[in-house]
Amino acid sequence: MTPQELYEMLKKVQEPKGYFFNQDMDRTMQLMEGLLQNKERYGYMCCPCRLASGDREADADIICPCVYRQPDVAEYGSCYCNLYVTEAWNRGDIAREYVPERRPADKMPY
Repeated sequence: MTPQELYEMLKKVQEPKGYFFNQDMDRTMQLMEGLLQNKERYGYMCCPCRLASGDREADADIICPCVYRQPDVAEYGSCYCNLYVTEAWNRGDIAREYVPERRPADKMPY
């Protein structure tokens, strides 16, 4: 699967739920590539912006879309990676603030 194919597949599923891809296509395609690399590396598409352990159960919270996406998008208009955003975020109607890491430190593999 190519990054573009993954983008098209996920777009069809996520947009009806109110989650849109960042309109910066260079950034979005880099993240799609990262998801595909993690799928090849670990067997699942974990967040390309976080370190995965390689243990699917331990990484369940960061399999994209991660469990932190909903609260991040609700509060900041964007997920941690800036992959999933609101339409208002894409339009620039809301401030593009830094999204802090919500993943608890005890879940991180380092």
